[in-house]
Amino acid sequence: MRTIHKGKEPASLTEYRKGVHATYDGYPDKDTLRAFLVAEQRGLCCYCMSRIRGSREEMKIAHWHSQSRHPDEQLEYWNLLGACKGNERKRRGEQHCDTRQADRDISRNPANPRHRVEQVIRYRGDGRVESEDAAFDKELNEVLNLNFAFLVNNRRAVLTAFQETLRKRGKPPRQKLERWLREWNGESSSDDLRPFCQVVVCWLHKRLRRVS
Repeated sequence: MRTIHKGKEPASLTEYRKGVHATYDGYPDKDTLRAFLVAEQRGLCCYCMSRIRGSREEMKIAHWHSQSRHPDEQLEYWNLLGACKGNERKRRGEQHCDTRQADRDISRNPANPRHRVEQVIRYRGDGRVESEDAAFDKELNEVLNLNFAFLVNNRRAVLTAFQETLRKRGKPPRQKLERWLREWNGESSSDDLRPFCQVVVCWLHKRLRRVS
């Protein structure tokens, strides 16, 4: 999970929300909404950071605060996120992200900079994700299921591949590590981010703290 910088919402959403009895289910321009969410999230799921694309078949529009518990927020753009399908047709133990979340709330919204998700989440070398905030850590596991084996294995594979590249190139100088950090963090271009990039970003931050 990483901080999502929300941009301007679709004009169609702004206009639709002004209508009487406007509801999310009645909003007719979800294709545009999907495109906006995928673009501002740089092609990654808001929770697990797997690849998403802007079609109904390849992503979901998630509500950080659920529609059932917070109906007044169902069309608020800050509450809308792009999520992967999360194994939606599998048994509950294999579901993750928005599919697993269903109508349960979590305490931190990745699209709210004040919630500091990047500061309170860390990635371990084995691919697991955890938080220093005990309540949020419980939500990562029980509500979002972000330590489901498939996701852990993918994160570990991304980190292992990066570390292997590093090993082959020898001990890099600090300048090189900082350049890689900018690349993995999406600061060097506006292209889509690499899936599960935050596990490498977290590792590079730790490595840089040890380099003089």
